[in-house]
Amino acid sequence: MKPLQINSRFSILFLLLNFCLSPFVFSQGGSSQLRIIMIGAHPDDCDFDGGGTAALFAKMGHAVKFVSVTNGDAGHQTEGGGVLAKRRKAEAEESGKRLGVSYDVLDNHDGELVPNLDVRLQIIRKIREWNADVVIAPRPNDYHPDHRYTGVLVQDAAYMVGVPNVTPHIPPLKKNPVFLYFQDKFQRPNAFRPDITVDISSTFDQKISGLDAHKSQMYEWLPWIGGYSKDVPQSDADRKKWLAQQRTIKINADMRKSLEKWYGKEYSDKVQHAESFEICEYGTQPNDEEIRRLFPMMKKN
Repeated sequence: MKPLQINSRFSILFLLLNFCLSPFVFSQGGSSQLRIIMIGAHPDDCDFDGGGTAALFAKMGHAVKFVSVTNGDAGHQTEGGGVLAKRRKAEAEESGKRLGVSYDVLDNHDGELVPNLDVRLQIIRKIREWNADVVIAPRPNDYHPDHRYTGVLVQDAAYMVGVPNVTPHIPPLKKNPVFLYFQDKFQRPNAFRPDITVDISSTFDQKISGLDAHKSQMYEWLPWIGGYSKDVPQSDADRKKWLAQQRTIKINADMRKSLEKWYGKEYSDKVQHAESFEICEYGTQPNDEEIRRLFPMMKKN
């Protein structure tokens, strides 16, 4: 009976290990469910740049995680420190519920982010733990140093997510994800290129609802620092309408051309709201067929 006991114990151990490592086994091409991770500098950045696309993925049954690399403890005119960080984490969690995504906020100080090894390892761990098929982050050219350095940190992680001896306690990814950039308006040293453009007309209101959860930012800090506090309406309903006007991304000619490629001209001409992404040179380089697999909402019409 002793050999049987040993085998049983081995079987139990194997099952436990299999359960613990199941996220690493059943994505990265092993499941129809896609795993998307969007990484921003602050607890509202991903919502701004990818909230509509994230909501679409979630509605289709795919897994989406937002990560804020800082805790947002500097982003307010009258509050700050731990009290503000706690408030912004609660806002992020509420936004995640509204969008159907999970939301992680890392404990790095807002306004003090630097692309050091410690934070790079934090990001590598997050990407591995999520077993990401797609990683989306800012480009490393932006007005805000936290945004720039988040872009650098994710680029620095792009190769290392597959290196076994880096953070060896978390299994490396079997396949390097596709890394993408969020859209921005900066022209130097190079302008944003909309390689992928997603019609978010059906989830635009949901995106605004997610942004509305970040009340400390949408209705307090950003209007104050931007000099338009007097424009913020008083009632909740009027605020949401105003926010929708503030946060509508104008679809330019390059975005419209990208929409036409992925959806067809007749359909693309009717799209009212969209989010675009640029393919990073690091990570897996997808062809059009792979992009369509990773963005199944983009169907020719």
